[in-house]
Order: sequence, then structure tokens, then C-alpha cells
Amino acid sequence: MNNTDNKDNKVKENLTDNKNTNSNKSQNNANNNKNSHVDNQEEKNNKSIFHERHHEDKKVKLLEDKNKLLEESLNQERAKSMRIQAEMANIKRHKDEEISNLIKYEGEDMIKSLLPIIDNFERALSLENEQNKEFLEGFRMIYNKLMDIMNNNEVSVIDEKNVTFDPNIHQAVATEVVEGTDANIVLEVLQKGYKYKDKLLRPAMVKVSK
Repeated sequence: MNNTDNKDNKVKENLTDNKNTNSNKSQNNANNNKNSHVDNQEEKNNKSIFHERHHEDKKVKLLEDKNKLLEESLNQERAKSMRIQAEMANIKRHKDEEISNLIKYEGEDMIKSLLPIIDNFERALSLENEQNKEFLEGFRMIYNKLMDIMNNNEVSVIDEKNVTFDPNIHQAVATEVVEGTDANIVLEVLQKGYKYKDKLLRPAMVKVSK
């Protein structure tokens, strides 16, 4: 009886152990499954976070590229606007200069038209002698009136001799070697030159030493 009881007890212990072992295995499997599920969930979460960050990075990059393009476009428009403003300023300056010159030299054409007349009077007066002196007196009066008009309109005469030749106001039409005279000296004025204010109307035709 005791042996049977012992056997029964051992069987029960073995069953209990097996049951406990199976229970532990089941528990372990459950825990493993649970852990695996947690790991999978974490991996999914990590992937989701990665994709979200990647998507955000792409959006940020697109916005940065758009912002860069807008800045470049804005800089181009600014440069274009500055060029237009500069061109407009130049046009205005040129127009202002033209208007100023028109006002400043408004009598230029009239004065130029008088120069050949003055030349003719001077040629006639250069022929004065005792026989025609009285006849030329009327010419002299008209000539003097014309020169008064010239002076009143800031017209100056270029007729100096014994000065250094200046290509800006002189036109050399003849040369001559003169002993004791330096080169490029105006020896004779063959036709007077004229300036209107600060503008040359006609250079003086001169003979120059060489």
C-alpha cells in the first residue's frame, strides 16, 4: 500500500511538474510573443517616425529651394529696377542738358548767320582810303552796331597775334619760317574766329611759325 501511494505521489508530482513546466513554457511563449509584438510595434513606430522626419525634411528642403528661387528672383528684379532707374536718370540728365544748352545757346544760329556779313564789312573797311572814307562811314556805323550786338550776346573774337598756336581755337592754313621766332607762334590772323559764351563758333584761320 505504501508503495502504491508512493508511486501515485510520484506520478502526481511528475504531472504537477509537467504541468508547471508546460505552464512556464506557455508563459514564456506568451511573454516572448508579447515582447516580439512590442518589438515589432517599436520598429513600426520607429519606421513611422523615420518616414515622418524624412517627409518633413523633404518639405523643409522644398521650402528652402523655393525661398532661394524667390530671393534670386527678387534680387534680379531689384537689379532690373536699379538699371531702369539709372537709365531714366541718364535720360533725364541728357534732356536737362539739351534744354539747358538750347536756352544757353538759343541765339547760336542767328549769330552764326551774321559772321559772313561781319567778314564782308571788315573786308570793305580794310580797303578804306581818302577817296572812299566818307562813303565807308555808313558801313562802319552798321559794322559797329553789329559788333555791339555780338558783345551784348557774349560773343568774343579770336584775333590775337604772337600767341602760341592752340588747335582748340586756331586753324593753321599757312606756315612761315621767321628768324628769331619760336615754332607754333601765330604770326597773322587771316580770318577771325568767334566763341559764343564757352562754345567755339568758328576757329580763327592763322599763319603759324615753324
